[in-house]
Amino acid sequence: MRKITIAIDGFSSCGKSTMAKDLARELGYIYVDTGAMYRCVTLYALRHGIIDTDGSINLLKLEAEIPNINISFKLNKETGRPDTYLNNVNVESEIRTMEVSSHVSPIAAIPFVRSALVAQQQKMGEEKGIVMDGRDVGTVVFPNAELKIFVTASPEVRAQRRYDELKAKGLEADFEEILENIKQRDYIDSHREVSPMRKADDAIELDNSHISITKQKQWLIEQYKRVCGK
Repeated sequence: MRKITIAIDGFSSCGKSTMAKDLARELGYIYVDTGAMYRCVTLYALRHGIIDTDGSINLLKLEAEIPNINISFKLNKETGRPDTYLNNVNVESEIRTMEVSSHVSPIAAIPFVRSALVAQQQKMGEEKGIVMDGRDVGTVVFPNAELKIFVTASPEVRAQRRYDELKAKGLEADFEEILENIKQRDYIDSHREVSPMRKADDAIELDNSHISITKQKQWLIEQYKRVCGK
């Protein structure tokens, strides 16, 4: 079958990354987690004092540091999935903390941050055969992607998933705090000035609030075969 570009967008904690990773592995495609890239910038900013205690961001310092932020993905042989590396250091666990989650949407709304990362993302997908997930993959990064999926689920379902994920990793978690964070991120992601999150006109919507992972995988493969069969 011909190689295509698959864009998976949607709300936070919808399971987009897990879905995209599994699909990429099934198809033998490259997987890129754009959300992880913005989380890396956020982690870097937190570590280097670019985000103040009140949440304000030193834009001049961040813009000067952007060239020093190198993000890559390397396959974890134990899990069979790619881990995220910041300047050649594995930060897969660090970027998933609530501290990073609570600051990532404002960082992702900064125009020069988006411009720098979108350029990297587009370069990654030049050869096709890629599955990429995020907020604006189907609308900005790859507007001509052959298959676009927009994933949604209720805030409560997403908060429970995030809570369970953090607890499984042995991290502290508070359901109400997570729910509020998700609602805030939804608003910021949907209302930012640059590349706001929205469903692409030609994207297929998937509400996975009450669908099993097995059925979700089957549905995704069916969409892929439908597109590649054209």
